[in-house]
Amino acid sequence: MEVMEEEKWSECQNDNLYYMVNRINCTCDSAEKPTLPAPLADLKIKYTKLFINNEWHDSVSGKKFPVINPATGEKICDVEEGDKGDVDKAVEAARKAFELGSRWRTMDASERGRLLNKLADLIERERLLLATMESINGGKLFANSYLMDLGGCINTLRYCAGWADKVQGQTIPMDGNYFTFTRREPIGVCGQIIPWNFPLVMFIWKIAPALACGNTVVIKPAEQTPLTALHMSALIKEAGFPPGVVNIVPGYGPTAGAAIANHMDIDKVAFTGSTEVGKKIKEAAGKSNLKRVSLELGGKSPNIIFADADLDSAVEFAHIGLFYHQGQCCIAGSRIFVEEPIYDEFVRRSVARAKKNVLGNPLSPGINQGPQVDKEQYDRILELIESGKKEGAKLECGGGPWGDKGFFIQPTVFSDVSDDMRIAKEEIFGPVQQIMKFKTIDEVIKRANNSHYGLAAAVFTKDIDKALTFTTALQAGVVWVNCYSAMSAQCPFGGFKMSGNGRELGEEGIHEYTEMKTVVIRIPQKNS
Repeated sequence: MEVMEEEKWSECQNDNLYYMVNRINCTCDSAEKPTLPAPLADLKIKYTKLFINNEWHDSVSGKKFPVINPATGEKICDVEEGDKGDVDKAVEAARKAFELGSRWRTMDASERGRLLNKLADLIERERLLLATMESINGGKLFANSYLMDLGGCINTLRYCAGWADKVQGQTIPMDGNYFTFTRREPIGVCGQIIPWNFPLVMFIWKIAPALACGNTVVIKPAEQTPLTALHMSALIKEAGFPPGVVNIVPGYGPTAGAAIANHMDIDKVAFTGSTEVGKKIKEAAGKSNLKRVSLELGGKSPNIIFADADLDSAVEFAHIGLFYHQGQCCIAGSRIFVEEPIYDEFVRRSVARAKKNVLGNPLSPGINQGPQVDKEQYDRILELIESGKKEGAKLECGGGPWGDKGFFIQPTVFSDVSDDMRIAKEEIFGPVQQIMKFKTIDEVIKRANNSHYGLAAAVFTKDIDKALTFTTALQAGVVWVNCYSAMSAQCPFGGFKMSGNGRELGEEGIHEYTEMKTVVIRIPQKNS
């Protein structure tokens, strides 16, 4: 493994990754500079087939679909295209693996935890390959893939592994001569549909809690970014998970995704993606077998900056909170409310910060902004930028495409944005920062909550009373104070309102994959 030269690491440090790692404290000791190897120069794609019952299969239809490198627009490879017939086969395998008396159902909970820890070990072994693949397939900066995403995957697996033998019920002092207890049982076969913006992170967020609780899964990676999920199939088999416990079916949403949502033998569906599709999945669950549903959906998160805030820190976190992964984050702080006395200075500094972004190949050192994931997303972002111009927002920088290949967009900052503009209401999912002005606390609370979304929010202030007021007042699943995007496997994550139902991560995320059963046993005489 080639370790990056110190000079090149310094370039990466300039893109604020080291700052992020230290401030968010995800993957390294804050006293140490993390070591970043060079990406693989000769990546070979080995796994392009469906993974069902611990075997690799061609699709039933014989169809394949192309996987594109968003930095170049060129094809990486073709992948087998799963649809309803393949989902049926995967569900059959998952159901068999979940039968009473099966190896999986009779396995000790601690052994499930050991398998999850083994999978984490294998990801550590393959970390360089997976990070390189994630960057090529998804346009993600290599440093972010290697340090943040892969580090987060390993941490999440180990966290869920620790929970495997701690999912437990209670004894209840029921009235009468009864011995009563509860048990948390696995739900059964779980269908899981994941997005393209954090392919491997979302894969692990979905399978780790499900497997810790003893479920089996059929998971569909996004058609734009299936490669790391398919590579994981080999690691899952090597780790020793029994056949049928994890099944991976790449394909398109209207076919493979719809087959999962509508399937009569899937007991739960978990989805991360757009609110529009989340509604369809919930409707399909209701029209089929009323399967359990957990949804992590869109956001239009408010980030509120008071005049008493540490301005340097607020500008930096606002930049990271919006431009990280080219703005392709559900938690992106895309509605920035700045108190009037510091508004002009905040805009000035934010524009200067955005102009420092260096665009290019996400595998190259010194690059801190890669491409959007595909042409569809690229076109939609540019269309929303044009709407901002037409509706009267002031374009401070950027505002157009960049380069002669791939799907790159200039880092864009708008000021003088009003709440009724499309760029202030719609989830852009791109490198477009909107900065709005406010005068009073009551005003900004009302404006911040005036959204169908409620995924995340932040407030920057040195006043603890203000901070606590906003943690209560803001309608969001997570509220950050004087930071942004600080997340960890131990902390539950999910949205209010149309940003979703249920939680991922933390104890709450584990319980999302269990059913509560009450057992009542009649006894001759009860004694306290």
